[in-house]
Amino acid sequence: MAKTYLISGGSGFIGSNLVNTLLKDKSNTVINIDKLTYASNENFTSHKSKSNYKFFQNDINDKNAIKKIILKFKPNYILHLAAESHVDRSIDNPENFIHTNILGTYNLLTTAYDYWLSLTPKKKKSFRFIMVSTDEVYGSLRNKRKKFSEESHYKPNSPYAASKASADLITRSWFKTYGFPIITTNTSNNYGSWQFPEKLIPLTINKCTRNEKIPVYGEGNQIRDWIHVDDNVSALLFIIKNGEIGEKYNIGSCNEITNINVVKNICNLYDKITKNKPRKSVKLIHNVEDRPGHDFRYAIDPTKLNKLGWKHRISWKDGLEKTLRWYLDNREYLLLINKKKYSGQRLGKIKK
Repeated sequence: MAKTYLISGGSGFIGSNLVNTLLKDKSNTVINIDKLTYASNENFTSHKSKSNYKFFQNDINDKNAIKKIILKFKPNYILHLAAESHVDRSIDNPENFIHTNILGTYNLLTTAYDYWLSLTPKKKKSFRFIMVSTDEVYGSLRNKRKKFSEESHYKPNSPYAASKASADLITRSWFKTYGFPIITTNTSNNYGSWQFPEKLIPLTINKCTRNEKIPVYGEGNQIRDWIHVDDNVSALLFIIKNGEIGEKYNIGSCNEITNINVVKNICNLYDKITKNKPRKSVKLIHNVEDRPGHDFRYAIDPTKLNKLGWKHRISWKDGLEKTLRWYLDNREYLLLINKKKYSGQRLGKIKK
């Protein structure tokens, strides 16, 4: 049956991959609302000419524009991915994160709620608003045996995480107070194609291709739980069909790796694939001063979603190679990105 999906932030990293997956089914119609910030992929993607894809360059804080789009296309589902997402940028300029992640969520949520009220009882019952969030709202872990569950308390430590936590709670309140059919997802660190190279994995790949120093915060012992973006997308679509209204689901692949090992894995794989001799990419690694309030460890417990029937399919080894090869096969993307101004990591003094 034909369905219409409205995606906020559909030109971002996860959004681009979600849109691409949805458009593989020609019966789907995808409406993408994105204001096209520095990290957008709209100019690089090939689906712009497809008849079942509509793109609107709008800010989700433009309530009138969002209302017109929703009323015109009458989506069956709204997936809210639009967000400022880079922690380093949130430290330097938190105002943008408050504006987009909190106020933008409120505007999209209330507009979607008014639309939902206008639907027939049957369409009301099937409608879903998916709030796509992050594991960073839970804070940082020290206990090696403990993982974040859906019952974990929110303890955000960066302006980015705090803004996403606020958005989660606002969205939850619309379900509790008004019965609006929302589902929240909290996912671990995503990686894969179309990720802007200020994030660790594409940043490292980019530096390898340019033979430039690869910055690693502190000693690189911080632990992140990595999931390939294709697995996250499959989880989102699974949750639309099988998730319970008002619930939240952690999405992860139980793949905890220290930052330094992530970088070393990429360097070694890059040298192997490109036949870079002597294999010296690891020599590009340089430790820099740690960033303020740097969370030590994230770890997602996806048991709740696993019991519902979803499981990740892509291993770290396969996913990393797939990602690296994509960037090597799409060097024009990196070339164009390198012409943009982006911060990469907040580079402190290189440690001696």
